[in-house]
Amino acid sequence: MTPFSLRAAAAALCLASALPHPAGAQGPVEAVSLLGDSLRRPRIAAESEARMLAQLDSARRALAASPDSPDALIWLGRRTAYLGRFREAIAIFGDGIRQHPGDARFLRHRGHRYLSTRMLDAAVADFERAAALVRGQPDVVEPDGQPNARNIPTSTLQSNIWYHLGLAHYLKGDFERALTAYRECMAVSENPDMLVATSHWLYMTLRRLGRDAEAARVLEPITRDLAVIENVSYHRLLLLYKGVLPVDSLTAAAEGDAALQDATAGYGVGNWHLYNGRRAEAEGVFRRIVATGPWAAFGFIAAEADLARGFR
Repeated sequence: MTPFSLRAAAAALCLASALPHPAGAQGPVEAVSLLGDSLRRPRIAAESEARMLAQLDSARRALAASPDSPDALIWLGRRTAYLGRFREAIAIFGDGIRQHPGDARFLRHRGHRYLSTRMLDAAVADFERAAALVRGQPDVVEPDGQPNARNIPTSTLQSNIWYHLGLAHYLKGDFERALTAYRECMAVSENPDMLVATSHWLYMTLRRLGRDAEAARVLEPITRDLAVIENVSYHRLLLLYKGVLPVDSLTAAAEGDAALQDATAGYGVGNWHLYNGRRAEAEGVFRRIVATGPWAAFGFIAAEADLARGFR
C-alpha cells in the first residue's frame, strides 16, 4: 500500500462515518472512495440512459462486424463507461491494450477510468506508458463521445494524456509531478477550452506549491471574451482567481446536467479558500461536494482526496 493509500485509509476511519453517501447513485458498487465509502453506479436520467444504451448497442454491433478494429473496441469501452459501468470499461480497455499494445488510446481511456474508480497508482502507470508511446508523434484530435453544443471536439490525445496524468498526481498530493505534467499539457492546449482547463489545474497546483508569482502569470492570457465552448466553469474560476468575478457568482447549487459543472466550480472555490488561509470554509465546501455528487466528477474526486489527505 502506498503512503497515500495509508493516509487515505486512516482518514477514512475518522471521516467516512461523518459523511453521507453521495446522492444520485444506484446499482452495483463500482468503486470505493478515498474516504472508504462504497460508490454505486451513478443514476442516469431515463431519456439519456435510453440514448446511451442505444449507442452502446451500436458499438457492440460495430465491433462484431469488425472484431480486429481498435476504433470499434475503443468506442465499446467508451460507451460502456458513459453508462457508469467503469469496471467493465476498464476490462474492455485492458483487452485493447493486449490486442493493440502500441495504441496509446487504450491506456489513456483505461487510465481515465482508473481515476474514476480511485485507482490512482494504476492511472499514473497507464498515463506514463501512454505518454511514452505518443512522444515525438503528431497530436490528433480526440472525438467526443457526448458532443458539446457546437459539435466541435476541444481536446486531443496528447492533451488528454498529460491532463489526466497531472490530475492523477494532484489527487495523490504529488504537486511537483502534477506541475510537470500540466506544463506538458499546456504545450498541447491549443484552443480556449483546453487553455482554461489546463490553466485552472496548473494555477491551483502552483498555489499549493506556494509559487504564487508563477500562478499569477498563468492568469495573464485569461480574459472574459475567450471563446470557450464547454469548459465554462474553469473559465469562470480563472476569472475569480484573477479578481474579475465575485465568488458568489460561482457558488449557486446545481442539479441534473449542471451538477458536473457545479462540482467543478465548487472544488475551485473551496481550493481558493484553502490557499487563501480559510481552511474551515474550504473544508465546508469540500464536505458539501462529497455529500451531493456526482462522484465521478473530477471536482468531487479532488475534494475527496483533500479530505482524505488532510489537505497535505
